[in-house]
Amino acid sequence: MKTLMTWVGRLVMALILMAGLAYGGACGYLFVVQRDKLYSLPPGVPPLPVAQVPGIKDVHLKTPDGAVLRAWYLPPRGQAPVFLFLGGKGASLGDHMGRYKRMAQKGEGFLALAYRGFSGSTGKPTEDGLFMDGLVAYDWLKKAGYAPQQIVIHGHSLGSGVATYVATQRPAKGLILEAPFTAASDVAQDIYPYVPVQWLMLDKFANRDRIGFVHMPILIVHGDRDTIVPFAQGERLYALAPQPKTFKRMAGEDHSTLTRAGVYDVYDTWLKSLD
Repeated sequence: MKTLMTWVGRLVMALILMAGLAYGGACGYLFVVQRDKLYSLPPGVPPLPVAQVPGIKDVHLKTPDGAVLRAWYLPPRGQAPVFLFLGGKGASLGDHMGRYKRMAQKGEGFLALAYRGFSGSTGKPTEDGLFMDGLVAYDWLKKAGYAPQQIVIHGHSLGSGVATYVATQRPAKGLILEAPFTAASDVAQDIYPYVPVQWLMLDKFANRDRIGFVHMPILIVHGDRDTIVPFAQGERLYALAPQPKTFKRMAGEDHSTLTRAGVYDVYDTWLKSLD
């Protein structure tokens, strides 16, 4: 009997050790590949869509650490706003044609940025690198002659992390956060509930810690059927944001359906309310 109990004890210990090794291996794997999962770099370099958006230009911006960023630029008509558009993970410049057309039709301008590693931009993405890219893009608009009251900082999904950071560092007419998260690490924690994400994740993009330092009007827009970033995270971020602030719930909409659902009409109404 004693021999049997000893054997069972050793078996239990071996199983616990194997489970621990498997868990540690899974955590280690996620740590190694985390940036591939977070950024999901799009393949190829999309061609400039001049035929679809007349007047659009392909521009290149240099960062202080030597990266060369590609961006698409369309100047606004008159005193219409110019959007600094900061997109989400895995999205190339060419994936936002619907946005460009809507802004162009309204006479609004934009600078759509390809972060380092995206759409022909050099370098590899990191949180600090993307923050630098966002500031370089804003400063490019400033050097092009646009006053802060004409610039709208607009971030979608992952871009909400970059946009919120830029808005803490530079003045603008307003900050638009489309389908934003409280933090990229919070989204990852929901996906991997049994992994210590908050300890392991290098690039957290913690909007919840920065939104309180934004000193300009804020608009948060979120679809209540979002399958990527929970709608509740948009609500929580809004609760943390300082006044003046506005929240728009897009009923029945998912993470990337807001443009065709008319979100640019929401943006225009909000911007007019600021004048």
